[in-house]
Formats: sequence, structure tokens, C-alpha cells
Amino acid sequence: MSFAQNSPPPLTFAEADKSPLSIRAKALVFIDPLSRQLREHAEALAPGVQPLLIRGETGTGKELLARHIHRLSERGGLFVSLSCAAISPQWGEAELFGHTPGTQRGAVSSRAGWFGSANGGTLYLDEIADLTPALQVKLLAALETREVYRVGAAQAIPVDVRLMAASSIDLSRAVAAGTFNERLYTYLGDGQLRFPALRERVGDILPLAEYFLGSHAQRLGMAIPVISLEAQRLLETHNWPGNSRELENVIHFALLLAGNAEIGPAHLELPG
Repeated sequence: MSFAQNSPPPLTFAEADKSPLSIRAKALVFIDPLSRQLREHAEALAPGVQPLLIRGETGTGKELLARHIHRLSERGGLFVSLSCAAISPQWGEAELFGHTPGTQRGAVSSRAGWFGSANGGTLYLDEIADLTPALQVKLLAALETREVYRVGAAQAIPVDVRLMAASSIDLSRAVAAGTFNERLYTYLGDGQLRFPALRERVGDILPLAEYFLGSHAQRLGMAIPVISLEAQRLLETHNWPGNSRELENVIHFALLLAGNAEIGPAHLELPG
């Protein structure tokens, strides 16, 4: 099993997640026609400054796609990634926009906030629907005016931030349900990218498996085993509800179970 000769190489990012057990965040593999179409669309939008919304199931690789777009945009600032589920409802405004001394418990100095950290670069908000309604309104204001008010400050601070947001849920339905700000959705809606689930991109499954296998084998100092034809067929026909994240875990454990032997169906811990 190997990449087709006319297939683009995986996109690698040294600055991505460096967790020793996570290879997933270091490469995108675009072999399937759906993936190639997504890549072309993303790269066409990369030079712009408009906000982007990346839709797709959990584990597809939305953040990695956002990193690729940021790299191609040639924006000089940082790529700052933030999970909206991790933002404190109590201190969320200060986390996003910063604060002045004394406005937070134990705060003896000012803080730029995530917007300040991403100034000149890209702010990636994962699962944007997890923001509280109040923060959605303040986020929209910051995007429209291109300035933020730090908590406790009387003057606005100009910011040059390109927003990339991601969601695993249908935001149009969230708008209809009253849980997501309609104006914010409209603001994001002009630039949307849909990341197909892995089960829709069958042509990516084996190249991704090969990439994960080689990466984990190299990390463990092991020879790269062969994946049997029977195991390949199982990989290609599995539904992959966890997408590439699930595939990486399956390949990682298969490598450990097989050792230097050929990876067969018995080494694939697939549900069902």
C-alpha cells in the first residue's frame, strides 16, 4: 500500500500538536476527490481576510485545515487556537478580549486576551456554538468594529484578527432554535467550508492509515509492518464515526498488537 503517484503529498506542520501520542495533528492527507475539492476551495480562500466557518464532524481535522489556510494566507501573526467549550462563562470576556489590572482576582497586570495574542494573525475558535449568547454578541461587535475593549478599560484597542470558526453542529439549526446569534451566523456564513466525514472520503482511508502507521512506527523505533488485504478491506468498509482521530487510534493499537508481524483483521479493534 502506498500513495498513488499522482496524489498530493500529506501536508505537514511542525508547529502542530506535539503530544507524543498524537500524530493526527501533524498532517492532512488529501487523496480522495472530495478532499481534493476541499483543498482547492480552502486554498482559494486563504489569501482573503474574511472570516471562515469550517463545518464537519468531530475528528475530521478542522483545526489542521485552518492551520493550512493560515499558513497560506501569509499573515505575519500567530495562529491562536481556542476551544470555546473551555472558555469560562464567568471570565470569558476577559479571556477573549483581555483585562486591566485589578479586574480579575489576583490580576496585578493587564492581559491582552486571545484577540490580542492573535493580532496580525488568525484566531481559531473550535465549536463556536459553545460560546454563551452574551459572548456571541461581543464577538460579533469585535469582528465588525475591528477593535476590542479589555475588561475594565475605557478605550477600545484596534485589532487585526482573521477569525476561523469551527462547528460540528448545524449552526443554521442552532439559529432556528435560538441558541446561536443570527447576525454572527450571517457574518460567518459567507465563507463556509465543509469537511466531509471520513466515511465519505474512502480514498483517504488507506493513505491515512499508511501515514499513521509510518509515523507511529518511527516514533516507537519499529519497522513498518504491512497491512494485509483483508485488513485493508475492513478499514475501507468501516463507518468511522470518530473519523481520522478514530483511525489513528485503531492503527496505533494495531501496530502495538502486531509488532513486527503483518497487520491482519485480528489486530484491528473495530466495534461491531
